[in-house]
Amino acid sequence: MAAIAPHHRTTAASAARPRPGVLRSRFVRRVGHAALLLPAVLGTAGAVVVGRADAARQWWARSGELGAAGRAGHAGPGGARLLAHSLLCLPLGLLALIPLGMQVLFVLRGMLYPVVQAGPYTNAWGGPSLAGAWLAHFGVGLLSAVVGLGVLWSLNRLHARLAGGMWGRRVGVWPVLAVAAASAAGMMLVVAWTHQI
Repeated sequence: MAAIAPHHRTTAASAARPRPGVLRSRFVRRVGHAALLLPAVLGTAGAVVVGRADAARQWWARSGELGAAGRAGHAGPGGARLLAHSLLCLPLGLLALIPLGMQVLFVLRGMLYPVVQAGPYTNAWGGPSLAGAWLAHFGVGLLSAVVGLGVLWSLNRLHARLAGGMWGRRVGVWPVLAVAAASAAGMMLVVAWTHQI
C-alpha cells in the first residue's frame, strides 16, 4: 500500500498540471491579446465616447484574460472606468508596437533577407557569401523574434493586472509603476533606434 501512494501522488500532480498543448494555446492567446491591445484600447475609448460602453464592456468580458472577474455574474465597469482603463493601458498598446516590429523585421530581414537586400555581401554580417549573410541575419532575427514574443506575453500579463481594476479587483501601485518604467524604457529604445538610422 505504501508503494502505491507515491505513484498515486505523482499521477494526481501530473493530472493537475496543464498539458503542453494547453500551455501553448494559452501562450498564443496571450501574445495575440497583447498584439491587439492598441486597437482594443482605442476601440474601447471610441465606444465609450459614442455611448456604446455596453459593447466595450461585453468585449472585455468575452476576451477571456480577466479571469473570474470578467464572468457574467459581475455587473462590469461603467463608462468612466472603461475610459480610465483605456487611457492607463494606452502606453502598453504603444509599447506592443515594438515587439510587433521585431516580428516584422524577422520576416523581412531574416527570412526574406536575399529578397530585400541585394548583394554584394562583403560587409554584411556573415558575408561575403549570400548563404553566410542570410544565415547570420536569420539567426539574429530569430533570436529577436523570440524575445519579442516574450515581451508581448509580459505586456499581456501586465495588462491583465491593470484590467483587474476595471472589474473591481485591487490593482496596487506596482503595475502602474511597471507601466511607467516600461514606457520610459520603450521611449529611450525608440529614440536610440531612430538616431541610429
